[in-house]
Amino acid sequence: MAGEVSSITIVEIVATVANLLYIIFLIKEKIVCWSFGIAGSLLSIYLFVETRLYSEAVLYGLYVGLGCWGWLRWHQRLEIDNNPIIQWPLQFHWWALLLGSIISLGLGYAVHTYSDAERPLLDAFTTIFSLLATYLEITKVLETWIYWLILNVVTMWLYHDRALDIYAVLIGCYSILSVWGFLKWRRAYRLQSSISR
Repeated sequence: MAGEVSSITIVEIVATVANLLYIIFLIKEKIVCWSFGIAGSLLSIYLFVETRLYSEAVLYGLYVGLGCWGWLRWHQRLEIDNNPIIQWPLQFHWWALLLGSIISLGLGYAVHTYSDAERPLLDAFTTIFSLLATYLEITKVLETWIYWLILNVVTMWLYHDRALDIYAVLIGCYSILSVWGFLKWRRAYRLQSSISR
């Protein structure tokens, strides 16, 4: 019927709200962020299967597991040492970029060869580097926000290309929030560094 909102759109809207709450609470370093991230990821899996972005569906499945780990780790770290923000040396980032690129090429080739996926190489790159950026979130590495800013710009185009326009807008918001997240975490990192001296 004309004018009816599709179930895909409703799921996309609810997932968008959950994912926005996740990122806002993550920036504020609130442990509740992980519950919203898990809920948003579960809903996202359905959307990506329906739009044939299979690597994205797998990614969001992994986000569910990583969200559970993040929730546990942050809870444990808060009890041990207040869960501080850390920085990685530059050489760690070079190795992460090299390894992530190699894995992305392999995944992109496999998905292209064995499925009917759309944009398999780009989808693979955003998938692998999103996992890396999520690991950096869980371990509270400051540079996670730089990874996310770049990933968000690429992912915004990918989602728009697959007619997931609400998600494209969400990722556009993520791009702005990534800048806020970096500035807020950098300020917190500098404060904790000055206190520990």
